Amino acid sequence: MPRLLSIRDFDFVLLGFVLLLSAVSVIEIYSATLHTKYSQFYHAQLIYIFIGLALMFLMSLLDYHILLEFSWWGYGIAIASLLAVTVAGKSVMGARRWINIGHGVHFQPSEWVKLVLIVLVARFFASRGGEKLTWGGLLKAMLLVGVPMLLVLKQPDLGTALTYSPILIAGLLLGGLRARQAFILLLIFGAAVVPIWHKVLKPYQKQRLVSFLDADSDPRGHGYQIRQSLIAVGSGGIWGKGVSNGSQTQGDFLPISYADFIFAAFCEEHGFVGAVLVLLLYFLVLMRLIQNAQTASDLAGSFIVMGVVAVITFQIAVNVGMVLGLMPVTGIPLPLMSYGGSSVLFTFLALGMVMNVRMRRFVN
Repeated sequence: MPRLLSIRDFDFVLLGFVLLLSAVSVIEIYSATLHTKYSQFYHAQLIYIFIGLALMFLMSLLDYHILLEFSWWGYGIAIASLLAVTVAGKSVMGARRWINIGHGVHFQPSEWVKLVLIVLVARFFASRGGEKLTWGGLLKAMLLVGVPMLLVLKQPDLGTALTYSPILIAGLLLGGLRARQAFILLLIFGAAVVPIWHKVLKPYQKQRLVSFLDADSDPRGHGYQIRQSLIAVGSGGIWGKGVSNGSQTQGDFLPISYADFIFAAFCEEHGFVGAVLVLLLYFLVLMRLIQNAQTASDLAGSFIVMGVVAVITFQIAVNVGMVLGLMPVTGIPLPLMSYGGSSVLFTFLALGMVMNVRMRRFVN
């Protein structure tokens, strides 16, 4: 007989790591906004976390096979919502990324599209049953992810669009991409760099890349964010300056210290030791996720979990790399730490899908 679904199968170890990172997030947001007009943001973050936890538990109860079954409908709704942003989206600083749903609440469809893509890409590759990946299949997979990427780029939102790419890459690597195909794709991408630079990237996006390569060329302009981030990280030393004692953070020199550059603020206040501990927590979360992918009851479940792993790993690498001056400034949040409802809720829903797969690993 098949084993019944049990709450004991819920991954409470993973939940413990996630709650630790969430607690660090609230404390750091409180510290980073203490003397600013955003001093109530930590309250909002707490609310996002509690809502996220509720959504994670609900998502874990909905059989992921149902999600797979209706993934094409979800994809259609996702594309429609991205098109709606271009027509009726709220414009902020020249970018249309949000839909105003009233009472000061804004919905960012591009963040939720990642969930749809994770499920749809899992369905696409799992349905192939281990067959060799043909060029036709490869093109279909690229179109599935490429269409929403182009719509998000049009907003423009390069950072969020880039977070779709690890979902595709994970699917291709796990779905049988051959070395010859990978080599040809790299050649095509290399040849496309120049036209992308001239035809796709906006002037401010080009300037970010230039500043990343040489931040000292414009230290008070486009290189300001990277320079201040590096100063904050370096000034933290080994043990840090303590909560609410960071001069770069409290002096408002560090930009967006509660969101994009929250890791820099944390490094300043908790030093090298604190940074290593946080990165260790992320490592434990990722290892736990991979373990759940290995124990999934079917290929589709493994693909879903590895899609979540790919997105979270990408966001951590890009955000931490940005803070350390190793990556250009893209506005990609640090999962479970950066302030923001869309990012927090997406992460908890994604983890809910992982729990969903884990809880059904013994259920037929």
